[in-house]
Amino acid sequence: MLVITFSIFIFILGVIIIVYSSDIAVKHSATLAAQLGISNLVIGVTLVAIGTDISEIFNSIISSSMGHADIDVGDSIGSSLAQITLVFGLLPMVCGSFKVRRQEFIVLGACQIIALFVVYAIISKGYFTRLDAIFVVGSLVLYSIIIYNVTKDSIIERIDLVITKTDKSKKYHAALAALGFLGVALSSFMIVLSVITISMEFGVDEFIISFIFLSIATSLPELAVDIAALKRKHYNMAIGDVIGSCIVDSTLSIGIGQIFFPQAVSAELAMPAILYTIFASFIVITLVCWRQKVDKKAGAIFLALYAISFIVLFQVWTTM
Repeated sequence: MLVITFSIFIFILGVIIIVYSSDIAVKHSATLAAQLGISNLVIGVTLVAIGTDISEIFNSIISSSMGHADIDVGDSIGSSLAQITLVFGLLPMVCGSFKVRRQEFIVLGACQIIALFVVYAIISKGYFTRLDAIFVVGSLVLYSIIIYNVTKDSIIERIDLVITKTDKSKKYHAALAALGFLGVALSSFMIVLSVITISMEFGVDEFIISFIFLSIATSLPELAVDIAALKRKHYNMAIGDVIGSCIVDSTLSIGIGQIFFPQAVSAELAMPAILYTIFASFIVITLVCWRQKVDKKAGAIFLALYAISFIVLFQVWTTM
């Protein structure tokens, strides 16, 4: 009992640290890059675009290095589902309804679904090869070009919010950025260890814990950023962040750890989880494009889709 309580405490503490540290790392890295004269284009398609996914990226590397790829895949796929359903469903509940540009949403949604199909094809083999991982991560370059051209205005808005106007020195921002990344790395290690321990103590698969609980925790930065964007009436920025984060999770986050430490994955759980994520994404994209807005009715449907995923995954797990 003591071990479980301590592991849950470490998990919660790790989540708090990783959310706070990732925010510090992104803000000060972006500000430092701007001070060094790096263009907004480069900052926008790198630091800002993947900023809210740093937690998933570090979890991928650390969990894979420890031989627990199921934590990597569960967190990445679970985060993709959580963002397109849970986060997107909570936004109208908290901030009210908002309109969506149909053409932009179709392009972004198509990129996400294609990325998920590629991951499904790879995981259906039951393992990642280094070449598979390089292809998945490398595909983000193509998606980034498409995303930037479609959501250029919203990326610029996001850059303006992230880069802080300050008279602090470059060394100051470099030091805080380094501390931020160190905090993310340390908290990721804490989270992965706690997930492994909780899985062993409760007899629940690591994939399930990562898909459900860890993915919710690592999706908190997206929710915070998107709520802030909607309150400022930056609707396109919030939408671009949700779908952009889904694409990053389905490419960079899930593949980066496998580049360094390629290994087997529990396809029996991962495949139905990915298929359901594709299904839920298709429903969300179709509904939003048809109505061209996201209101509380749509939000309720998205939240229901997220809740149903637990039932589906539990049914698959109990039949294994």
